[in-house]
Amino acid sequence: MNPSPSPSTPATTPKSPLLAGSDAGIDLVDPLAELLGARRPRETFHYGYDDVVKLSGHSCPTVAGAYLMTLAALRHLYPGDVPARGQIEVTVGGRRDDGSAGPMSQVVALLTGAAPETGFGGLMGRHRRRDLLTFDPALSDRIRFRRLDTGAAVDVAYDPSGVPAHPDLGRLLGAVLAGRATDEERSRFGELWQARVAAILAASHVVALEPVRT
Repeated sequence: MNPSPSPSTPATTPKSPLLAGSDAGIDLVDPLAELLGARRPRETFHYGYDDVVKLSGHSCPTVAGAYLMTLAALRHLYPGDVPARGQIEVTVGGRRDDGSAGPMSQVVALLTGAAPETGFGGLMGRHRRRDLLTFDPALSDRIRFRRLDTGAAVDVAYDPSGVPAHPDLGRLLGAVLAGRATDEERSRFGELWQARVAAILAASHVVALEPVRT
C-alpha cells in the first residue's frame, strides 16, 4: 500500500493549459549571485511567464505587458549576449501608487534585479540594487531601461488594444464581481480572461521599442 502524502508537502499545481508552451522565457546571469556562490560563473537563472504569475499572484494583460516589455528591452540591449541581472537601471512611466505602473514595476524588478529605495545596498559600492528602479510620470506609459556598463538605453511602450477581449468577458466579469455568477460562468470567465493573456503573449505587435539617444 502506498503511503499517503505528507500533509506538509504542497501539491504541485499544473500551469494553465492556455499559457503552457506559449512562452520561451529568458536566461539571465547575475554577478551578485555568482559572487555569493548561488551560481557558478556565467551560470544563468531562467525566468518565464509563470515566475511573474507567481510573484503577482495572478495573470492579466498588465502583468503580461510588463513581462513582454522587459524581455524585449533586455534582448535589445544585449544583442547576441546573455543579459546581466542587477546591471540595468529602470524608470517606470507613471506614479508608484498607480494601478498599472506599481504592479508592472514588480515584474520588471524581478527580471532585471532593479529595486526601489528598499533594495539591496551593495557590497563596498558594488552590486547595488537600491534606487535602480524609479518612477517618472513624464514617461507616461513607457518604461525606460538603461545598461549601467554601456549607458545604452531604450524606451518600451505596450499597447494590447489590438488583441480584443471576448465579447462575453465584460458581462461575466460583472456577474463574478457581483457574486451572482454560476460555477460554470466563473470557470468560463477565467478561461476567456486567460485566453486573451495567452493571445497577448503570442502577439508580435503589442510592444514597441525606441532607442534613447544619449
